[in-house]
Amino acid sequence: MKLSLGFSPCPNDTYIFDAMVHGKIDTEGLAFDMVLGDVEMLNQKAFAGELAITKLSYHAVAYLTHTYRLLDAGSALGNNCGPLLIAKNANSREAIATGTIAIPGKYTTANFLLSYAFPEVQHKVEMVFSDIEDAVLAGDVNAGLIIHENRFTYAQKGLVKLLDLGEHWESTTGMPIPLGGIAIRRDLPLDVQHKVNRVLQRSVQFAFDHPSSALPFVRAHAQEMDEAVMYQHIALYVNDYTLHLGQRGRAAVQHLFDVVARQQIVPPRQQALFLPD
Repeated sequence: MKLSLGFSPCPNDTYIFDAMVHGKIDTEGLAFDMVLGDVEMLNQKAFAGELAITKLSYHAVAYLTHTYRLLDAGSALGNNCGPLLIAKNANSREAIATGTIAIPGKYTTANFLLSYAFPEVQHKVEMVFSDIEDAVLAGDVNAGLIIHENRFTYAQKGLVKLLDLGEHWESTTGMPIPLGGIAIRRDLPLDVQHKVNRVLQRSVQFAFDHPSSALPFVRAHAQEMDEAVMYQHIALYVNDYTLHLGQRGRAAVQHLFDVVARQQIVPPRQQALFLPD
C-alpha cells in the first residue's frame, strides 16, 4: 500500500523520516510518496485533503480534527525550542502591538503563540519562514516571528530578540511547547493508521540508534545551512516526545487545544484528537 507523506525539508523532519522512506526499517508493506514543503504549505495541503499522512502545525490540527487525527510518534515538542519574536531594535509592547509583524503562516503554531502572548496584535504579514529575517532587516516589517534554523542565525545578522514565545508559553502554562505533529487521515482503515504509527516510531528509533545514517538525506535538503546549525536544529526538535508523546506530551497538546478553543481562535473540536490505543 502506497501513501502520500508530507514533511518539511528541515533537518528534524528529514532526520526522523529517513529510515521509513528509504526502506531502512520494516515498513510492514507500506510505501510512501514524499511531498516536501514548508509547514504552512503542508497545512494548506491538509486543508485540501491532499495528503494521507503529514506534518502539521498543532494550530492547524485544531481546524482539521474532522479529517485528521494525531499519531503518537513524530511530534516536535520540547522546552526552550519555541519561536522568537525579533526586530532590528528593542520595542515596547505598544510598538509591537501597533507595528507590522511577519509571520510564517496563519495556521502555524508560531502564530498561535504570538496571539497568545500579544492578543492585541492586528497587523500581520504572512511570509515563507526563511524570508522573515531579511524582511526585518530591510525594514519591510517592524518585527518578525522566526522558527526553525533562524533561531540560530538572527543574532549574527544584528537582530535582537523581543520575546521567546516558547519561554512565555512554558512560564505561563508549565507545559512543554507543542509545535508540530504528524497527522493521518481518519478515513484510512484504523489498522493502517496504527501501522503507520508503528513504522514512524521505528523510524525515529532507528535515527536515535544510528544518528549518522540519516545525515546524507538531511544534508541534501538543508540547503546552505551550516552543519553545526543542522545538528543544533535536530537536537532542539527531536527528543523523547518525538518517539512517543506519552502522558505529559498529550497533556501539553490537549492544553494548547483547550487554550485555542477558550480564546475562540478555532471552532470547538468535535472529534477525538489522538489515535486510539
